[in-house]
Amino acid sequence: MAIIRPRLNDYYDIPILQEEVDFAIPFLDEDIPLYVDPFLLWAMPSMQDNGLHSLLVEQFNQLGHQYLHGKEKESVSILSELSECNEVGLGNSKTRVGKKIGSKLSAEVLNLFKEIPQLTAQGFTHFEEVQLLVDNISKDRISDISCSLLKSFLIDFTIEQCEKWAIPMTKCSVPLFDYKKFKFQEDEAWLPINSNTNQSIILIPKRWLRFIPWINYEDYFQHYFIENIQKVYDGKLNRVPILSYNRQNYNILQSYINIKEIGGKNIKSDPLFKQIPVMSVNRKLCSIKKLPSGKIDNADQKYEDYMAQMLASLLYPHLDFAQEQSRTESGLQIRDMVFYNNRSVDFLQDIYNDYCCKQIVVEFKNVASVEKEHINQLNRYLSDSFGRFGIIFTRNRPKNNIMQHTIDLWSGHRKCILIMDDTDLEMMCNVYESKQRLPIEVIKKKFIEFTQKCPS
Repeated sequence: MAIIRPRLNDYYDIPILQEEVDFAIPFLDEDIPLYVDPFLLWAMPSMQDNGLHSLLVEQFNQLGHQYLHGKEKESVSILSELSECNEVGLGNSKTRVGKKIGSKLSAEVLNLFKEIPQLTAQGFTHFEEVQLLVDNISKDRISDISCSLLKSFLIDFTIEQCEKWAIPMTKCSVPLFDYKKFKFQEDEAWLPINSNTNQSIILIPKRWLRFIPWINYEDYFQHYFIENIQKVYDGKLNRVPILSYNRQNYNILQSYINIKEIGGKNIKSDPLFKQIPVMSVNRKLCSIKKLPSGKIDNADQKYEDYMAQMLASLLYPHLDFAQEQSRTESGLQIRDMVFYNNRSVDFLQDIYNDYCCKQIVVEFKNVASVEKEHINQLNRYLSDSFGRFGIIFTRNRPKNNIMQHTIDLWSGHRKCILIMDDTDLEMMCNVYESKQRLPIEVIKKKFIEFTQKCPS
């Protein structure tokens, strides 16, 4: 069954919630837009993570040490190889395949150990500083190098999590960097794979992930360089001259790192999804209720935007949204929102079993009255790709003939289309605010009411 943005657990038909597992559930066909932040490992209360940070920095410094002592060509080649770790699937690639840095950029990074006396003498304390010293090195490279150097631990972590959650594994050959022997070697390990590409998959602890690393160029520029060094900002982001200045005045950069260490002792990882607060939900509900039906002043687009933001939070964690404005294969029709069916409550398990529903298509209709054409449009989406269950959110309760049309669809094709209106949405917002019940239960209630109307 083809689904939108398949995740590892969807492919293997394993009903787990992102909230309940210790790793970031990877997509099979694209990256997760998060990054490993080495500073988190340094700041964690966990001795294991602290030790891994020390190992990470030690390996990177060892690479620089070898570069200084006659192994320039080998060091450049190794750093280039370390700069991309496709198995983890982190970053912004739409194919889970990235591009390694070239030998010229690798040499520029390693030359820091020659150019900066402090690094020649003692190496890095936080190797993320490279972002502040060399152009074209950013958070994605720091993340990939970190994963490559810690790959042995990550393989063990992946095996442990796969055994815990019954995720199938296959025997794979994986390149590992042995910094004691100063070379890459192939190692065999049992890992999950993407059967479409035969690429092995390595899982990453959620606690290591951030959208933006704690040490990053933008923060340095905006909150330290302008305030303490340049002071009179000309309005231009002169990145290359600033990086050159940092290399020539490394002691100033160290002062910034010290400030970040003091301020970052209690930093946390970023959640993979963050619900919007109750106040924001209520504001959006009020905005929706004030919208006229139809397309006047882009009311239909505003309705879709508000609804997408609200439902993503109201239905989390029981439904994770897969994609907004998803086009059909022909490209001619657009589904407003698609959710993964995590089967975390009995109702979701029921529609999975009875309607083969792996993903739930949700349509938004800012119209005064839902018509048969709206029902038929959603009906066309309910194929083998999604299953035979879908939801329409609209403004007002449907007319009796429209309800009968949905019942006829169930009778003839065993397809279930629920129609939710503003009163249902308001009820979902109320239970979200009260925390006495779950918003998903409002949809369950509507589902029960629908099935009671269907002929036995």
